[in-house]
Amino acid sequence: MPTTTPPPAAPSLPGELLEEIFLRFPPDEPSFLMRASLASKLWFVLLTGPNFQSRYREFHGSPPMLGFFCNQIDGSDLEEEEKPVSHFVPTTKFGSCISKEDWIETDYDVWDCRHGHVLFGQKGRRSTEFIVRNPMTACWTEVHTPKRYMGGDNRGAAVFCAMTGCDHRPCHEGPFRMAFVCLYLGVGEEDDDSIVYAGVSLPQMCNWSNSCSKFLSKPCSEPWSKRWSNSSGLHVPSGAWIDSVPPVLIEDSLYFMISYYDGACIEVLKYDLSSNCLSLIDGLPVEDVFADATRLIAMEDTNLGLAHVDRLTLYLWSRQMGYNGVPSWTQRIVIDLNNLLPVRNPNRRLKLIGSVEGSDIIFVTIDFGIYEINLKSLRWKTITKTESLCALIPYMSFYIPKEMEERPATQMRLTDDVGLNMGLPLGRWR
Repeated sequence: MPTTTPPPAAPSLPGELLEEIFLRFPPDEPSFLMRASLASKLWFVLLTGPNFQSRYREFHGSPPMLGFFCNQIDGSDLEEEEKPVSHFVPTTKFGSCISKEDWIETDYDVWDCRHGHVLFGQKGRRSTEFIVRNPMTACWTEVHTPKRYMGGDNRGAAVFCAMTGCDHRPCHEGPFRMAFVCLYLGVGEEDDDSIVYAGVSLPQMCNWSNSCSKFLSKPCSEPWSKRWSNSSGLHVPSGAWIDSVPPVLIEDSLYFMISYYDGACIEVLKYDLSSNCLSLIDGLPVEDVFADATRLIAMEDTNLGLAHVDRLTLYLWSRQMGYNGVPSWTQRIVIDLNNLLPVRNPNRRLKLIGSVEGSDIIFVTIDFGIYEINLKSLRWKTITKTESLCALIPYMSFYIPKEMEERPATQMRLTDDVGLNMGLPLGRWR
């Protein structure tokens, strides 16, 4: 039989053109870049190169949400034994280097998540043991809190990038700082007076060598007690309580929500990190604003925002400077969610459960559904169908093949169905 010559190989595209194509792969579907990196050695070298890494982050701007962290689920039967709940819920085909089950920690809660770092603390707001974890590498480091913080009756905490001038796109393995606020009851001039103290750690690159999936009692190489700068105390009215939701970071200040008594009065505790000073911001000039229906927002215009709901109506306020040079709350928008979301006659009250810092995006839950709402465009999408969460802490990060290259081969899942056993595809924008 006559021999046939194989057809000539298709000409390969120039590297510059390939890079322009790969730049347009959506960052909220990281599996696209993973699969492309496995197609050929040329593509792998291109996608893991520093030039593409930098251009990809710059091209897409803000990092996407790869999933969210949560602590507990509403609606559980209190008579039954409490079941452990996974802290991390992926919203993309995100092939994390640890399985979903590895995020189940019965002794820890998620307190904060920012700039690629996740802060875990022992259950309850009296926690004195904390862990900072990097989801990309599964590494963690233990944090030792100052003695002043350990004695507080109520407390809040935050974690954030320590690099000056960072755009917070590739900084999940860089140095971080932590801040704590603690409330002491009945220690003022009067018996019912309260005092709030705060402290912030010095920028440190801690020991990230701990790579096991479970938390162990291994401290950092240096004692954290020597790394703190503490503020003077701030007297707050009787009945004040630091709310358990994560704070928001705007420029060099952290903002914690303060509630009183039955949660019907809201104020804001400001911790200025540059001056190491605490101050109290008055609440909204309206009545019946409850803590479980309110969330602080770090808005896209860098103003402090506050959103609260009353039945199916959402009110958005922002803290702006008045003509007299005095900042005050200004109502920005009122949204009828009954005409926006695909929910009619809900069986449960709508709740605000989270927001994305530096954007006008909030998360609400109602009738076993979680929805993401853009307050500027009024577009929404379904995040997941699940039981109502008490709080949603978004995990924002780029996930490109560079991280995969640095992980041990035993932790890499690079098949065509990467992440399918973990991921829940995002809903379409409406």
